[in-house]
Amino acid sequence: MHAPVKALLGPWNHTFPDAAEPGPSIEWRVEATRWWDYWLKGKQNRILDEPRFEVYMRHWYPPDPNIAEIPGDWRAEKSFPPADARTETLYLSPNRTLRNSAPAATSEQLKYVPSIGIEAGFWWGDFTTDQRPIDAFSLVYDSEPLDKDTAILGWPKALLQISASAPLADWFVRLSDVAPDGTATMVTGAGQSGAQRDSRSIPTDLIPGRLYSLPIELHLTSWVFQRGHRIRLAVSNALWPMIWPTPYPMTTSLQLGGAPASRLELPLVPLEPAARPNFSAPEVTPPFEGVKSEGDTWPPQEWTETHDLITGTTRVAWIGDDSSQYLWGRMKDHEQMSYLITDAHPEKSSIHAEGATTVELPGRILVWSVILDVSSDARNFYYHSERHLTENGKLIREKSWDDKIQRDHQ
Repeated sequence: MHAPVKALLGPWNHTFPDAAEPGPSIEWRVEATRWWDYWLKGKQNRILDEPRFEVYMRHWYPPDPNIAEIPGDWRAEKSFPPADARTETLYLSPNRTLRNSAPAATSEQLKYVPSIGIEAGFWWGDFTTDQRPIDAFSLVYDSEPLDKDTAILGWPKALLQISASAPLADWFVRLSDVAPDGTATMVTGAGQSGAQRDSRSIPTDLIPGRLYSLPIELHLTSWVFQRGHRIRLAVSNALWPMIWPTPYPMTTSLQLGGAPASRLELPLVPLEPAARPNFSAPEVTPPFEGVKSEGDTWPPQEWTETHDLITGTTRVAWIGDDSSQYLWGRMKDHEQMSYLITDAHPEKSSIHAEGATTVELPGRILVWSVILDVSSDARNFYYHSERHLTENGKLIREKSWDDKIQRDHQ
């Protein structure tokens, strides 16, 4: 943007920074008030003379979807990416290594296992578990143990030389921090549809066996890799249930070496920034009298994966509930989703979802509920949705929708 910008980039989930879960929480409203005082009230508070970007640098932590506090520190930058950033290039090399120089041309193959991926979360912002189960079904490349702490800030990039034995395939890359004990904490990742390699609006089939260059920009991140840890890049062709599977059994190939060589580009920054912001602790707002809340629909209270060894079917499911008590009554939310996939038939995948909001008033209970089913075969997606409204158990309104949508290179 060319207009004046000030950005605050923290490690939070979908919460405000003063009540962040996980922490650290900060009193961001002071900064916001100063910004609007300048622009709306004309107060000359010199806010435009301060660093434009305040960024939280995450430090290593063991993989934990329930982490309460993200370790790290703040840094202030006048520009973004920082002016003193530099790019370090690591090449994907034989023996599953990341090297400083490109190897001779060779290739490695990966069988498509559509059901892998839950360890990477339901979306790229999730806090995730140990990545080793999904790494077992990926092509994995590790650096040597680092001889010093190494900080990255910005958008890592991967360039892959790929091919597939089917006309549709997707590729996913995950950047992880591997501790000396072998645990792998995901730092960031991204994916790319092979059909959308040239255009997202005009997808085209892959030619089986043809080699393509596929650039993938990973999501914005910050991280400090500790001395003795390894940098890992993992490449897979599935990421269920975050991304719907492509419909054909196949094998994908990744070429190492050659021109251009498959590689990872890391946005390195100095460990010590030129300046650090100083945030105050959040102002504690007392709760309203008679108001009490508990639970949350996200992150969920349950998150399970089951695998049927006879049928090869994998089921991922989550359930989330919350409730709030008010002076006038009580409100409850419930959400649940289940994702079903069979490795031998990735074209036949499905999702079932249910949700409800219940409002309890004196002598009156209102329930809004929804059911959603999405499934696929080799040619189409099938969409079914229902909405219902009841009062004291009696149906007041309902409506349903059904649609068939061509896959169109999905």
